[in-house]
Amino acid sequence: MVSVIIPAYNESNAIGLTVKSVKQVLVNANYEGFEIIVVDDGSSDDTADKAREAGACVIQHPHNIGYGRALKTGIIESKFDTVVITDSDGTYPIDQIPLLLQLYTKGFDMIVGARSGNHYKGSAIKWPMRLLLRFLVEWTAGRSIPDINSGLRVFSKKTIISFLPHLCDTFSFTTSMTLAYMMTGRFVGYQNISYEERIGKSHVKLWSDSFKTLQFIIQAIAYYNPLKLFMLLSMFCFFIALISVTIGVLFNIATGFVMGVAAIVSSIIIFSIGLLAEILRQILSK
Repeated sequence: MVSVIIPAYNESNAIGLTVKSVKQVLVNANYEGFEIIVVDDGSSDDTADKAREAGACVIQHPHNIGYGRALKTGIIESKFDTVVITDSDGTYPIDQIPLLLQLYTKGFDMIVGARSGNHYKGSAIKWPMRLLLRFLVEWTAGRSIPDINSGLRVFSKKTIISFLPHLCDTFSFTTSMTLAYMMTGRFVGYQNISYEERIGKSHVKLWSDSFKTLQFIIQAIAYYNPLKLFMLLSMFCFFIALISVTIGVLFNIATGFVMGVAAIVSSIIIFSIGLLAEILRQILSK
């Protein structure tokens, strides 16, 4: 039994086709017990009506509040423990859902569709930004992550429900979800999928949403592994110390030595605070 949750905001051109595709794929795969929930996040068009006509259960927010909040609403209201999330814009291959569900039964806590293709890379600005955020998340989680924010996923409602208060309400929901699972030792698997051109106009704001994602990465580190954040700051101070001392030696500048000593002391203090933060986290988690 499966609950498929589709967040939607002004997606009247695509939502009907998406719902029908999900329904047909699950019927063909012989899933007798399933539900399709469309969470209309305050759309100003007829997204909700199109979703109902296609056979989905529709939940409506009174105004637009965010992609992540829509998913949270759908997860809370879902009837079944196995949850699939996908987007409403036609970018994800709906026919791959049965494969992801099959992989999920092999002991994973979450299966993620790892996107590929020209439409996934996007613009010359978007792709480097995605690579930077991916590097930060991989450094935080300590493992390779093929796709940090894919919107096609399978997971357990029972598992994610405790994470929901700490997950992002906007487009960074899936990124914060990835970090939450990995930094608490959950098993996360990836399956390569194609990523197609979306139907309609994207609602993602490149710079603001990227900065929000960075914010939640930092929050995730502070919440799940604070020592790693303080280690990064400590290493930065130590790097400044090396530069200052080098300049002081090469050019016989006393200020360089003073700055170097101050940076080394700062590095030690920051690292010590990180140790205390980690001890406090362990105490509070018991």
